[in-house]
Amino acid sequence: MSGAESFVPTPLMLSDSARARLKALIEEEGNAELKLRVYVTGGGCSGFQYGFDFADEVAEDDTLIPFGDVALVVDPLSYQYLVGSTVDFEEGLAGARFLVQNPNATTTCGCGASFMV
Repeated sequence: MSGAESFVPTPLMLSDSARARLKALIEEEGNAELKLRVYVTGGGCSGFQYGFDFADEVAEDDTLIPFGDVALVVDPLSYQYLVGSTVDFEEGLAGARFLVQNPNATTTCGCGASFMV
């Protein structure tokens, strides 16, 4: 009989393309302290919408999620909606953008920028 294994879930994942783009943006800004803040706000066609911003400061109640040489920051209100999600980056005919692949979303809009749980 083997012992119990512990499993610590990662609150958010970061795709390779998002990590590469984030690293390039940080290098362009010339500030190695920058992190990508991912947040959720009310609004959008499906109820909530995702937002992204650079953060060079982390509040006491923020969750900092490091991925090697880059990191994500999430505020406590947004955290509950983002657990288990993957932050991705895509480039296409419509442009380039960060996006969230959220397994907790029951409905999303066509562009993927808003969701409902």
